[in-house]
Amino acid sequence: MRIINRYLLKELGGPFLASLFVSTVILAAGNIIQTVDMVMNKGVEIIQVVKIFLLFLPYVLTFTIPISVLSAVLLGFGRLSGDNEITALRTSGISLYKMILPVIICGLSISLVNIPLNDRVLPGAEFAARKLIKQVGVRHPTALLEAGVFIKGFKDYVIFIHGIRGNRLENIHIYQPREGGPTRTIIARKGEIIPMPGDNSVKLRLEDGNADEIMPERPDEFYKLSFQEYDMSLNLKDAVDVSRIGKKAREKSIKELLADIARLKNGRESAIPLRIELHKKVALAFSNLIFVLIGIPLAITTHRREKFIGFGLAMGLFLVYWAIMLAGIAFAIRVIIPPWVGVWSANILLFLLAISMLYRISAR
Repeated sequence: MRIINRYLLKELGGPFLASLFVSTVILAAGNIIQTVDMVMNKGVEIIQVVKIFLLFLPYVLTFTIPISVLSAVLLGFGRLSGDNEITALRTSGISLYKMILPVIICGLSISLVNIPLNDRVLPGAEFAARKLIKQVGVRHPTALLEAGVFIKGFKDYVIFIHGIRGNRLENIHIYQPREGGPTRTIIARKGEIIPMPGDNSVKLRLEDGNADEIMPERPDEFYKLSFQEYDMSLNLKDAVDVSRIGKKAREKSIKELLADIARLKNGRESAIPLRIELHKKVALAFSNLIFVLIGIPLAITTHRREKFIGFGLAMGLFLVYWAIMLAGIAFAIRVIIPPWVGVWSANILLFLLAISMLYRISAR
């Protein structure tokens, strides 16, 4: 039996590693593009960019490890079933449950290993990455800017930039909300970022545009001012002050989340988002075991040996898993169901389906 166990695990090991590499490259492609952009267009040192990229990898692995586990099971057992090796083993007197037990133990082991990954490594890496990005922004202010999104990191201003090429900006819209009054607007066709590290600020030189200026006699009213060149200073203190960065919910460990939930127990603020994040750390870890359980009967039933089809089927099932979980989380946020039910809904449903399929196959 040991020889059969080693054979089965060896059959799954290759597809797991190959799927892990391919899926990680695919999901990290967006970060790779941003990394190249920061080096080529924003002048950030490559060592800093590599650090940021490596700190984002644990987040990618929380998705790619379950996908790879599911792909390995579908590809491995699909080939064994297609070559009638499963039938031959069962004919030799080896029950299906005895055959798959080592694979299930491996799935459980991977799930247990993923708990500290989701609890400690991932939150710590994400928080460290966010702080590092802020620190990079001191020397390279353009690293704080992103085209096509509203930038709210600078005090008193909301900035929207259509295009960024190095320190040159295109089609800039700047909004300055005023409490109890109208929002001031500055629009420029072109612009340039001029770093001023010593002043903990950055000069934004705008060209060919217009701005709303306050009327001295009526402060609640503006008049339009056209300009060829307009300089304004943006304070970097709030945008890059690392000491003022607080942890987001997903950047906290289970222990920290439990402490926050305890503090909110008698308060008015809802602890549901924190409870959802708490359960997600464990539920996503045990998705590996669930994918082993559902992947085995699915592979045996479909008899598919093609690697492309197996990987595609794994991606499809993973998307179904996430759709169920997100729907459950949506119901939990609306207080229709408890948070643990919403987060664990995908695991529970696929577990029940897997047990039912395994029972039907073993009864043949």
